[in-house]
Amino acid sequence: MVQAVVGANWGDEGKGKIVDTLADGADIVVRYQGGANAGHTIVNQYGKFALHTLPSGVCHPECVNVLGNGVALNIPKVVGEIEELVKRGVPQPKVMVSDRAQVVMSYHILLDTYEEERLAGKSFGSTRSGIAPFFSDKYAKIGFQVCELFDDEILEEKAQRVCELKNALLENLYHKAPLKKEDLMEELHGYRDMIRPYAADTSAFLRSAVKEGKTILLEGQLGTMKDPDHGIYPMVTSSPTLAGYGSIGAGIAPYEIKKIITVTKAYSSAVGAGEFVSEIFGDEAEELRRRGGDGGEYGATTGRPRRVGWYDVVASRYGCAMQGATDVAFTVVDALGYLDEIPVCVAYEIDGKRTDEFPTTPALRRAKPVWEVLPGWKCDIRGIRKYEDLPENCRAYIEFIEKKIGYPITMVSNGPGREDIIYR
Repeated sequence: MVQAVVGANWGDEGKGKIVDTLADGADIVVRYQGGANAGHTIVNQYGKFALHTLPSGVCHPECVNVLGNGVALNIPKVVGEIEELVKRGVPQPKVMVSDRAQVVMSYHILLDTYEEERLAGKSFGSTRSGIAPFFSDKYAKIGFQVCELFDDEILEEKAQRVCELKNALLENLYHKAPLKKEDLMEELHGYRDMIRPYAADTSAFLRSAVKEGKTILLEGQLGTMKDPDHGIYPMVTSSPTLAGYGSIGAGIAPYEIKKIITVTKAYSSAVGAGEFVSEIFGDEAEELRRRGGDGGEYGATTGRPRRVGWYDVVASRYGCAMQGATDVAFTVVDALGYLDEIPVCVAYEIDGKRTDEFPTTPALRRAKPVWEVLPGWKCDIRGIRKYEDLPENCRAYIEFIEKKIGYPITMVSNGPGREDIIYR
């Protein structure tokens, strides 16, 4: 069976922990989109890891970890992550990389950085990982697929074309040094040698695995609000963040995805710019940020302090709907144990009118939160393994959210470790 684990909100919902937990019963874990611009944090017997591109099944020696064709492949970072895991005592993970995946080049990262500098205060909050320039090149058909790294004739022709196009930008818009074809060829050859042990026809591998009845987890990056079509455009990422893209980015039939576990946190958080109606500020925000996650709300890739807010029903209901949620995983509930009362954003007010529907970005900018306040439970819930053993007010909070979003909460995470999960 194929299951997808995706985010309902702005990313940072705790997907890595859910995938790491579910990987116990999985044969294959697949990253099918995104790149090293966001990360998943997992905590297990080997330690705490912030994974940027590798699937969250890499700490399970029996799992095959696949980077699908939809991934923005930063080869040095992928290989570096594998080496770091092994150095820290994790058994050598089984990793396969699609021969149709495209390669993030050093000039993508340069162009990303230069453009953010040029935009200054009007920037899109990029992580400067080269993602937007990478996807621009992919769809302009001047990107490099992994399979092309093994054909020098293709590389020579493309490298020449890339230099002509990029140097026009570098010299005339950014006033920076031009690219040299020989430098590009050296970079490409280096990537070829690094990725050779992992490159494979992963789509054929996954199709065979489906026929054999293997359990496959598709791991999404970021969340619905960062989808380029259905998110808070233009403050979005550059590849689709929805479960529906899993079939494309992994190379399997869409009807094979039988279960879509959509992850949402017990409060809201986001890294980077963009509309965020339930956001809180000042001391209230700093206290939630300090207590949230495992060691605080800071980006797994960037280290940036995450913006935080109270739970947003409107955004989460929409996020679950766009993902096609069959199950909801509700995470980091333990972080709220210090609160006397817990506000929940249950609707928006836009131009004096109340709405339950998530609007387009221009209207979202005018939205104000409509709050309901629930009583807190004022105790530590880590270590509890049965739902009925949770405090009454904690269960009431979970059931309130479940009713409001309209999707079943079947997993409750009350701590950072694999064992800190309650099944309903």
